[in-house]
Amino acid sequence: MKLRKIIGKKLKAIRLGSDMTIQELALSSGVSSNMISRVERGLTIPSVEILMKLARVFEKSIDYFVEEVKTTHEVVYTSSGHRDKTVYENNSNMITESFTSGLRDPQFTSFYCTIPVGGKSGEHNMYHPGDELIYLLQGRLKVTVIDDVYILNPGDSLSFKSHLPHKWENVDEKETRVVWTLSPFTVI
Repeated sequence: MKLRKIIGKKLKAIRLGSDMTIQELALSSGVSSNMISRVERGLTIPSVEILMKLARVFEKSIDYFVEEVKTTHEVVYTSSGHRDKTVYENNSNMITESFTSGLRDPQFTSFYCTIPVGGKSGEHNMYHPGDELIYLLQGRLKVTVIDDVYILNPGDSLSFKSHLPHKWENVDEKETRVVWTLSPFTVI
């Protein structure tokens, strides 16, 4: 099943399961009702920023929307080249491989990310509950947290509270490869 269909199906199911109209979800998330409708019908893949806004409403990680996991396990081993892959076609064209796909109720999500030249999170800052860790394997990644700019080189890491406005961009002349780890959304 194509990614846009998976996301659309899951978004519609969780919205209806929460007894919420598209207009109510638009107000809660800050995402236009037109965009939500297009996503639910499988006509478009939302940007990472939009997906995070929608996920926040339902206190889910973006994994919930992009992974089609039939069963979950307490131990998951995945050999190189066999991880669940997701391609984000908007803004970044980033490819992620999940390290935690199939793990029952994980307390974190972690991905191996390949970001093409010029790939970025979007023009606007994003923010979401939890903590974030970026470990750079290859290339150069520019990460802005509030007004502070960090240029990550191979071996560098950056961790921060994800509620702080942030964005990122591949500033290298080749693909950038990153291990990205996000903590779960916390309900207070």
